Amino acid sequence: MESSLENRVVIVTGASSGIGAATARLLSSLGCRLTLAARSTDRIEKLARELGSDTLAVRTDVTHAPDVANMVELTLGRFGRIDALLANAGIYIPGDFASGDPDAFANLIDVNVNGVLRCAHAVLPAMKRQRSGDILVTSSISGAIDIHWEPVYSASKHAVHTLVHTLRRQVTADGIRLGLIAPGRVANELWGITDAKEIDQQVSERASLRSEDVAEAIAFMLSRPTHVTIRDLVILPQNQDL
Repeated sequence: MESSLENRVVIVTGASSGIGAATARLLSSLGCRLTLAARSTDRIEKLARELGSDTLAVRTDVTHAPDVANMVELTLGRFGRIDALLANAGIYIPGDFASGDPDAFANLIDVNVNGVLRCAHAVLPAMKRQRSGDILVTSSISGAIDIHWEPVYSASKHAVHTLVHTLRRQVTADGIRLGLIAPGRVANELWGITDAKEIDQQVSERASLRSEDVAEAIAFMLSRPTHVTIRDLVILPQNQDL
């Protein structure tokens, strides 16, 4: 049995492309009211115009505390509540650790881990007052297993897995659910794939998911009745050998 998503207020970070944009489009079609948050102002404003009047675009750097506070304040001012946060903003760096740039690695941790921490912390007061809410985190299969060709990225996703698993138990009595979605390879900008024909080819070979596949799984998680928590949802392309 599904719970309707009609009129739910959802903040989507990393909403300018990929999974974030796909999820925003799907949730809007299901009747959600949205705050689109990302550093790319032009992209989220364009998407907000596409989705209509129940959509707010807020330029947000999730590593910058005042930006995150402003995102929450503007959402509450516009919609009066926050029913869900999709903490989706993230960056990806694969490759050899020894030859990598430690500053780039540190920035990845700041975005992928500290960004989730800041956003989750910022929405909790409103959700506690409401005694309801969902916090979903876009993680990765590399947070469920150790992937040696992306050690820092994998470490960042292991960290958010632990956060979700532990914070969930702290706030469950407040009526708040936490969960994470852990996709495998997704044919989108995070993987450097932007050409529609290449995306179609990857999908036809069952080597990659579409961003829309992940968006549908996120909507499924949000639409579960209130007594159901999906703590972890792993979604892989059928031919990914992991």
